[in-house]
Amino acid sequence: MGQAGTADESLMRALFDDHAGPLFGYVLRLTGDRQRAEDVVQETLLRAWRNPRALSGRPIRPWLFTVARNIVLDLHRARQARPPETGDDALAVLPAPEDDLNRALDSWAVADALGALRREHRAVLVEVYYRGRSVAEAAAELGIPAGTVKSRTYYALRALKLALEERGLAP
Repeated sequence: MGQAGTADESLMRALFDDHAGPLFGYVLRLTGDRQRAEDVVQETLLRAWRNPRALSGRPIRPWLFTVARNIVLDLHRARQARPPETGDDALAVLPAPEDDLNRALDSWAVADALGALRREHRAVLVEVYYRGRSVAEAAAELGIPAGTVKSRTYYALRALKLALEERGLAP
C-alpha cells in the first residue's frame, strides 16, 4: 500500500481506539445482545471508513452513534418483516424422516405377516385389534361363540409373533 493506505489505517485505528468502547456500550444498551452489539459497532466503523467525508468538519462521536442507532433500527425492522425463527425445540416435536420410513416398513411387514395367517385367525385379529371390538362384538360379527374368539385370538397372536420373528421384527 502507498501513503494513503497507511493514513487510512492510522485513521481507523484512532477512530476505533477513541470511540469503539463507548459506542459498544451504547449499542449493547440498545440491543441487549453482546454479539449483535459487536456486529453493529463493526458495521458502524466500516461505514465511517467508507465515508471519510462524513467525519470531517463535525464531531465524530454523535455521527457514529446516529449511524449505529440507524443500523439497530434497520436490523429490528428486518427481523419484524420475517417470520419468527424457531429454536431446536420445535424440531424435536417433528418426527424424524427415518422414523416415518421405519414405521411404514414395519407396517408393511406386519401386513405381510397378517397375510400369512390362516383366514380365521386373521379375521379375529382384525376384529379385536384393528376395529377395537370386544370379544362379544367380534363373536357376533363373525358368527362364532365368544370362547372361540378368545382361543383363536390366543393362537392367532402366537402365529403372528412367529411370522414376525421370521421377518426379523419380533423381540
